[in-house]
Amino acid sequence: MGRKKPKGKSAAFVAFNVVYEDGMVTSNRRVASELLDQSFGEPLEDLVRAAIEDQDNEIAKRAGRRRADIKSIERV
Repeated sequence: MGRKKPKGKSAAFVAFNVVYEDGMVTSNRRVASELLDQSFGEPLEDLVRAAIEDQDNEIAKRAGRRRADIKSIERV
């Protein structure tokens, strides 16, 4: 008798392409899937935007330069 294949785990990260107001594009920005929990009724786009803005703020703090505002986000 054959063995059942184990069910795959959900991905730990979800990738997004981000376009900024100044025209700069970043590809494959990873957001932890645990941060994308919609159980409180928040739209997915708001959760993704908040997570990426937090990443940008951390980068800006280290680099001393702030990035432009996010224009659009697209899932890869």
